[in-house]
Amino acid sequence: MRRSVGLGLLLTLACPLVVAGQGVPAADSLAKAASAASAANTVAINFVWTLVAGFLVMFMQAGFAMVETGFTRAKNAAHTITMNFMVYGIAMLAYWAIGFALQAGGVGALGTLGGYDKLAHEFSLTIAGKEWGLFGGTGFFLTGVAYTAPVFAYFLFQMVFMDTAATIPTGALAERWKFSAFAVFSVFVGAFIYPIYANWTWGGGWLAMLGKNLGLGHGHVDFAGSSVVHMTGGVMAFVAAALLGPRRGKYNADGSVNAIPGHNIPMALIGTFILAFGWFGFNAGSTLAGSDLRIGVIATNTMLAGAAGSITAMLYMWFKYGKPDPSMMANGALAGLVAITAPCAFVTAPSAVLIGGIAGVLVCVAVFFIDGKLRIDDPVGAISVHGVNGLWGILALGLLADGTYGDGWYGDASQFVAQAIGGVANIVGVGAMAFVAYKVTAFVVGGHRVAPEVEELGLDLPEMGALAYPDSPEVASAVILSETASRGVGHLEPEPEAV
Repeated sequence: MRRSVGLGLLLTLACPLVVAGQGVPAADSLAKAASAASAANTVAINFVWTLVAGFLVMFMQAGFAMVETGFTRAKNAAHTITMNFMVYGIAMLAYWAIGFALQAGGVGALGTLGGYDKLAHEFSLTIAGKEWGLFGGTGFFLTGVAYTAPVFAYFLFQMVFMDTAATIPTGALAERWKFSAFAVFSVFVGAFIYPIYANWTWGGGWLAMLGKNLGLGHGHVDFAGSSVVHMTGGVMAFVAAALLGPRRGKYNADGSVNAIPGHNIPMALIGTFILAFGWFGFNAGSTLAGSDLRIGVIATNTMLAGAAGSITAMLYMWFKYGKPDPSMMANGALAGLVAITAPCAFVTAPSAVLIGGIAGVLVCVAVFFIDGKLRIDDPVGAISVHGVNGLWGILALGLLADGTYGDGWYGDASQFVAQAIGGVANIVGVGAMAFVAYKVTAFVVGGHRVAPEVEELGLDLPEMGALAYPDSPEVASAVILSETASRGVGHLEPEPEAV
């Protein structure tokens, strides 16, 4: 009995020593397991965040459709909204087949999504011993990456950004653009125009390397797309609208401008709210990381800038023209959102309000200048909202970034120069590509512009085979016009389309 008790006491004393002797490796093993689990959870959170943000950006297409359709006339409503509907599918498949590889084929490791690093083929030129990337070369048709979840998630997020840029020209060219021309031109946007500039900035291309190669800040920086998405869309819209010519009746012989009001302001304003909602995914989602707490700052800056833009646009119109103008309030909000898209992660809340407020005034000034001085007819103000304020957004980053986020991205003279170079590259590069795409499209489909009698009647029935509003008075008057035209169509001379 005494022997048993003694043995028990001995074992009791010995056990802590044994456990203590094995404690370090056990603790290391548990720590490694916990670290691996934490890393896996972080990647999973980032995946979900990126996908949900992409879904929000996809829903912005509904906002664009409502804004553009509301700002155009009832007799063209089915045509306008159908362009917004089909640009999603047409440009997406072009981007899937060709565009994604050109944009992201050399992007490198997808760090926040698990570190996949096989998108690593960038076509570049070597000048003075330095590499200048032009476009990627991996991932055509998403082949070679089958079931690679990080690439598929990144594709989805980048695709809806491309679609945002692709839908901007549909508003500027509305009410006189042949649907067949729209379809072919959209292929060029998804396959070449958007992806190439996006590669230059986001895919490891030459604009991103301005800092490394020339010491210009951190290269051209655009957090969520003021230049890559919005300015690209605005420049395409500017080039195509200038070539297509104005709507019939927009300008008088003496050069004066006739306003052509949209048919549904409530629709346009609801569409603006949808866009503002989707913009939270647009900007905050560009972290590609739900684990990055900066998303709270980004989302709030986005909201503040949009609100400031709507207010300054309202006040500008109210003081200058006597009425606040709902359409300009909507475009002011959108202008503020466009402008904050590049610097949203890098600026304080007062700076966000300043950026948005300036954008609200800029869009009003730009609309009247482009419409009245340049005589470029843009039914929805897309060039002013996206092109002008996309440029303002990237320049604002170079002026106001405070270095508290990322790799010390400060707004200083060097960074400002890199931002300005990115803007010039967009105007020249995207403008040239849009011009070529416009001319090739015209050759393929036999011109961009509908016949004058079709424009008088409205594009819904002749182009789409369906009326948006079969019982509306405007459509009834269009039918009378068509009957008159049938007895003397030769009297309807088309507005000139640039050759």
